[in-house]
Amino acid sequence: MHTPWLQAFSFDRRRFLIAGAATGLLAACGAPSGGSGSVVALEIDRSTSCSLDGMLLGDYPGPKAQIHYSGLSQPDWFCDTLEMFNVYLNPEQARLVTALFVQDMGKTDWDKPVGNWIDAKKAFYVLGSKRLGSMGPTAASFSSQADAQAFAAQHGGKVLKFDEVTPDMANLDGGALHDQTM
Repeated sequence: MHTPWLQAFSFDRRRFLIAGAATGLLAACGAPSGGSGSVVALEIDRSTSCSLDGMLLGDYPGPKAQIHYSGLSQPDWFCDTLEMFNVYLNPEQARLVTALFVQDMGKTDWDKPVGNWIDAKKAFYVLGSKRLGSMGPTAASFSSQADAQAFAAQHGGKVLKFDEVTPDMANLDGGALHDQTM
């Protein structure tokens, strides 16, 4: 049975998918998509909470992250860089990302990180170190490869560029997804 509303839905769905593909192509041709572009990093205050688990970012150590989306004035905040990677690298991520920022741990205090926001796509990350972030193991973020290498020499881990981090490296098993104490 073919109803008119079903035909309209199919047409609208097709138009939506075509529009989405066109937007993706335009983004690939130079519109900001994940870089800082004209978007600026915001600063954490006492009430800033993690988009995934509600934790107050200012209460925990290690690098924090923020993802900005097209059409939204406030970013999604993350109390850990692995959470940011997990959301960003998720194949179901459909919102247009306009900027990603992480903290430069070569310039801020690990235990009470403040400011020093850098473009996440230009950062270097140390995965597998002995330093723990708010959710346990994290990816320490740095603006300089030399700072990342010095951190890895002192605390262990491997230095990677943004594009070298894979979804399986950002698995949240044991982190926010399995924390039963919150």
